[in-house]
Amino acid sequence: MSDPVFFEPPQSVLLKNIVCWADADLERGDENIEILGVAPVEDAGEGTLVFFDNVVYLDQLSQTTAAACLVAKKHVSKVPDNVAVLVCKDPYRSWAQVLAKLYPLAMSPVDIACPTDVSPRASVDTSAKLEDGVIVEAGAVIGANVSVGAGTVIRANTVIGAGVQIGRGCVIGPNTTVQHSLLGDRVFLHPGVCVGQDGFGYAMGLAGHFKVPQVGRVIIQDDVEVGANTTIDRGANRDTVIGEGTKIDNQVQIGHNVVIGRHCVLVSQVGLSGSCTLEDFVAIGGQSGVRGHVRIGAGAQVAAISSVNEDLPAGGRYGGTPAKPVKQWFREVAALRKLAERGSGA
Repeated sequence: MSDPVFFEPPQSVLLKNIVCWADADLERGDENIEILGVAPVEDAGEGTLVFFDNVVYLDQLSQTTAAACLVAKKHVSKVPDNVAVLVCKDPYRSWAQVLAKLYPLAMSPVDIACPTDVSPRASVDTSAKLEDGVIVEAGAVIGANVSVGAGTVIRANTVIGAGVQIGRGCVIGPNTTVQHSLLGDRVFLHPGVCVGQDGFGYAMGLAGHFKVPQVGRVIIQDDVEVGANTTIDRGANRDTVIGEGTKIDNQVQIGHNVVIGRHCVLVSQVGLSGSCTLEDFVAIGGQSGVRGHVRIGAGAQVAAISSVNEDLPAGGRYGGTPAKPVKQWFREVAALRKLAERGSGA
């Protein structure tokens, strides 16, 4: 792989340790060989570990010169004989578990200035309460009556508004703004995130559009990660809530009063209109939009570039504009294609 300039190269580790970290079974190979690093399957060399779970790269797998490969049982026969085989139920998840051990610093937004406490070039109000081990980088501004838990890092040029409470072990990325918000433990906000600003609310009329005061909060529960330049509006007359374990990609817009359940996944450029509700374990593909006051049931999945205009039941897979069950969507697309082909041949 390319030289990982921004991360310390991992120390060599015996394959038997990799087996343990990956929750894998060693199907073939010597558990005492040394693994020196990781690489994509097509760029692997001596001493490297790779993973395979996408048949698009089957040709590269058959030619890999890696030392070892994480792979599902059904693809073991495709791994060259001289490569150690670690069989896993979910190779990608196992790969992630191994990388977390080899590159622990890559598990959260990286240091900017690497201070060990509060930078003298940060502005911290005297009424703010910072527990032990809090790091505040240069240029950060922390307002009155803010509370920050132990081990949390506030990166450079970040603004924390008055009264905000941030839990323990959080990382608030550079150039981030947090106001009118309560954050739980181990919350990661990547660079440029804006949390707690006004929701978009106006009483519209012929005399002009009268601004509706937004007096709610944003509640972000434990273990939430929010990607760069995502915006989360505070509630209008109740709270905007992000449930524990939810993962949000870059450039996502979350409107006022939105309630997102536990362990949801929102991919880049998703837009959630005000007062919509996502139950637990909902996943929404990139560039999809959800209309206000709509509810999406637990475990539902919405394909990329879809428009959700009405409630969706739990557990289903949906796509299209407007979103509908994927089988129906595929039939409609196929029928439209046939009509177009007939028209072009007329």
